[in-house]
Amino acid sequence: MLSDARPGPIAVIGDVIVDHYVTGSVSRISPEAPVPVLVHGAERIVPGGAANVAANAAAMGAPVLLVGLVGPDRRADELRAALSGFEGITLDGLVVDPARPTITKTRVMSGRQQIVRIDAEDTRAPAPAIEARLLEAALEAVRRSSIVVLSDYAKGVLSDAVIAAVMAAAHDVGVPVIVDPKRRTFEAYRGARLVTPNRRELAEATGLPDTTDAEAVAAAAAAGAQFGGDVLVTRAEKGMTLWRQTGDVLHVAAEAREVFDVSGAGDTALAALATSLAAGEPVETAVRIANAAAAIAVGRLGTAVVTRAEVAAALHRALPQEVAPGSLVSRERAQEIVAGWRAGGASVVFTNGCFDLVHPGHVSLLEAAAAQGDRLVVALNTDASVRRLKGESRPLQDEAARACVIGALRCVDLVVLFDEETPLETITTLLPDVLVKGADYRPEQVVGADVVRANGGRLVLVDLVAGRSTSSLVAKARQ
Repeated sequence: MLSDARPGPIAVIGDVIVDHYVTGSVSRISPEAPVPVLVHGAERIVPGGAANVAANAAAMGAPVLLVGLVGPDRRADELRAALSGFEGITLDGLVVDPARPTITKTRVMSGRQQIVRIDAEDTRAPAPAIEARLLEAALEAVRRSSIVVLSDYAKGVLSDAVIAAVMAAAHDVGVPVIVDPKRRTFEAYRGARLVTPNRRELAEATGLPDTTDAEAVAAAAAAGAQFGGDVLVTRAEKGMTLWRQTGDVLHVAAEAREVFDVSGAGDTALAALATSLAAGEPVETAVRIANAAAAIAVGRLGTAVVTRAEVAAALHRALPQEVAPGSLVSRERAQEIVAGWRAGGASVVFTNGCFDLVHPGHVSLLEAAAAQGDRLVVALNTDASVRRLKGESRPLQDEAARACVIGALRCVDLVVLFDEETPLETITTLLPDVLVKGADYRPEQVVGADVVRANGGRLVLVDLVAGRSTSSLVAKARQ
C-alpha cells in the first residue's frame, strides 16, 4: 500500500502541452473528398506533456512547481484554468514567449476512435532573453524542491544549456533528477539519478532490442553507461524493467487491463514514480506504484489524471493472496509471501510468543500489533521450543492447535513456527518493517530489534492487559 508520508515538493520542468479534444459522431463520408464527416459534439482541454506530469503528481498528493514555456494566447489561459483545478500546483514558472504558440495537440475523436491529430507548435530554441527567464524559473524551482523531473518532449524547452544548468543546481543542493527522455542518445542527461525511456526510445538510443527480459537489461545497461545513472524502461505489455548501476535488476509485470488509450500513460507513471520517491519510498517500491498508476491510465480514453486513492485501491487489490489469512506456513514460504506483500507496498508487522492458552491479553497484544501496519505475521514457538523455555509440562496445546487458534483471529495474516529459543533467525529472514512486543520488555531486551532497526524498521512496545497470563490461568485451573 501507499505510504502515509506526505511527498516533498516536486519541480516539473519541461515541455508544457495542451491536449485539446474535439469529439462527435461520424455517420457518413464527405461528398467533397473520401474523408469522414464529424458532427461536432463537444470540446475539452486537459493538461499534456509536463503539465500532465504536474497534474498527476498533484492528484497523488505532491506540491508541484511547474516550469515551461507558453504563448500569449487563449490556449495558455485554458491550460492555467485546467491546472487551477489541482491543489498544490504553483504556476509562477510558466514563462510567456511572445514568439511561439502554446503547444497544442488537437485530437478529433468519433466515439473512442481518433480520426486525426493536429499539432500546433514551434520547436525552435527560444530567444536568449526568454531562455534566461526560463532558466531563472527552473533554478528557483530546483532550490525549492525535493526531487526534479525533466519532462522532455523535444519541443525546445530542455536545451543542452538548460539541462546542464538544472543538473548542476540539483547536484549542488543534493536533489535527485528523473528524466523522461526524447534525445537520440542520453549523454545530455549526465547527472540524472534515473532516466525513464520507453521501448522505442531505448532502442533508438542504444541500437539494441528489448524483446526479452535479458535484452532489456542489456539495452538498459548500455543506456545507463551514456549518462551514468539508473534506467527504468517502460515496456508496454511487458511491464517495466529497472536496471541500476549496482547491477540490481527488477522486472515488474504489466497488469492485465483492457487498453483504451496510451496517451499520457508515461506521464502518469513518471508522476507516480516521482511522488513516491518524494515521499521516501525505495525506488523498487516506487516502480511498482508507477506500474499500477500507468495501468489505470491506459484503461481510460485520452490523457488522464490518476488520483492517490485510485492507486492505493489498485495496489490493495494486487496484494498477493496465495494463502488464506492466518495460514500456517514454513519460514521459507513466509519469506516469499512477505516479499510479495512488500513489493505491493504493504508494511509488514511481526510479533512472536508461545500463545499457549489464548486469552484477552493475547488478543489485545495482537490487535495492537496489527494496527502498526498492513500485514501481521505471528511467529509461534514449536512444542520443543516451549518445553525448553517453560518445562516439560508445557505447552498445554500442541503447536498445530495453537497455530489454528492464533490464525483464526481476524487481525492475523500469517503464522510461522520457529524451533529456536528466540525468533532471531525468523526475524532476520523476514525483515519486518515493525517489530512488536509487550511493554513488559525493555527495548534492549527485545530479540531482533537491532536487526529491524538496521533495516530501516522500528520497534513498538504495546501495553499489556493487567492480570492476564497463561500461567495464572493454569494456576487457577489447578485450584
